[in-house]
Amino acid sequence: MRLLTFSTALSLMLLSLPVGPAAQARRDVTLAVDGATNQTPWVAASGSLVAVAWAATTAGKADIYTALSRDGGLAFSPPVRVNSVVGEARVNGELPPRVALVQRPGAAEPELVVLWNAKSGKAEVKIARSRDGGRTFGAPAPLQGAGAEGERGWHSLTIDARGTAHAIWIDHRGLVSPPGAAPERKGEHDGVAMAQRSGVYYASSAAELSTERELFKGPCYCCKTALAASPDGTLYAAWRHVFAGNFRDMAFTASRDGGKTFSPFIRVNQDGWSINGCPDDGPAMAVDATGAVHLVWPTVVGGTEGVLHYAVSRDGRSFSTPIRVPTLGSPKPSHPQIAIDGNGRVVVAWDEVRNGVRGAAFSRMAAGTFGPAQSFGTSGPSTYPVLAAAARGLVAVWASGPPAQATITVRLLD
Repeated sequence: MRLLTFSTALSLMLLSLPVGPAAQARRDVTLAVDGATNQTPWVAASGSLVAVAWAATTAGKADIYTALSRDGGLAFSPPVRVNSVVGEARVNGELPPRVALVQRPGAAEPELVVLWNAKSGKAEVKIARSRDGGRTFGAPAPLQGAGAEGERGWHSLTIDARGTAHAIWIDHRGLVSPPGAAPERKGEHDGVAMAQRSGVYYASSAAELSTERELFKGPCYCCKTALAASPDGTLYAAWRHVFAGNFRDMAFTASRDGGKTFSPFIRVNQDGWSINGCPDDGPAMAVDATGAVHLVWPTVVGGTEGVLHYAVSRDGRSFSTPIRVPTLGSPKPSHPQIAIDGNGRVVVAWDEVRNGVRGAAFSRMAAGTFGPAQSFGTSGPSTYPVLAAAARGLVAVWASGPPAQATITVRLLD
């Protein structure tokens, strides 16, 4: 077990404050666990509260940490470890921890809900809660059934208006071969048939919905999912699905009864991208104050050109024709995220490789049109940006620097 000494804790507090004139001008904040590789961030905001979750890896072992800001993202509390089994976290860009905030009437502190992938023996999706503003976390609970075999993860989390937590994930228990089964022979891989052995699974913190269940078969193997709740409590979920011909398009479903049932999924758009493999790059989703669903995803057009597509659904049943999000010119913009800012504008962030360096960028929509792409302006790598709308403005978070020395950067966007 790695203990935090007083000096380490002090360094963590110092790391969570803006540093230097340039950082102050950009209102950057650095979060990090000392001596670890800090990566795969996620962010949630509610008014002046901003919660960031990320993974800190030391000697190949990863743990999940959170830090909370009570002033809209200007300064953060020292990081707190979430997982109780040290080093169990399994993370990558499509497997970040997810964090959500719940403000309960009469409670002195917000409740933090964290979801992550663990692998200490079997692969698990776990959830833990803090009811004291992120200072301590209760015992984690697995969402999958006891003894579930196979891989799982690529999860997403949302909180509805009543404070109920909902989660979906990709589950591959159906890919586990029974004892004595003949191995698949080279050249016989069928991506569509293989996808039918995987499923989109759902569980909730509501007592009657806490038992996991499979919603649909056929998701793409390792692309992240997206889940969001509308103001009226409707749940929306999206994922990359494997359609006939190995077309890897977006699938979308809704639940209008709090997760008890989900509608048959629809195909958001036929992008025309057929690939016998997983893009490792899933969708992102946000719901605005009117209940409109905004979806962004990476795809390929013409067989070669990588793009980011954006579409909106006003009724939760069909989507507009996708439009392209302008990028900085990379042939493959990746890992998009989306948020609605305080003015109701859609903002999309992503990363892309330019001149051999992966950097984060964003674009804002106004009057139905995205403006030019803007770089985050970092001198080194900036990867996997995520977004949330807070009282002081839009909060962007990403991993900064080369992997071995990476820290987490938090910035308030103008």
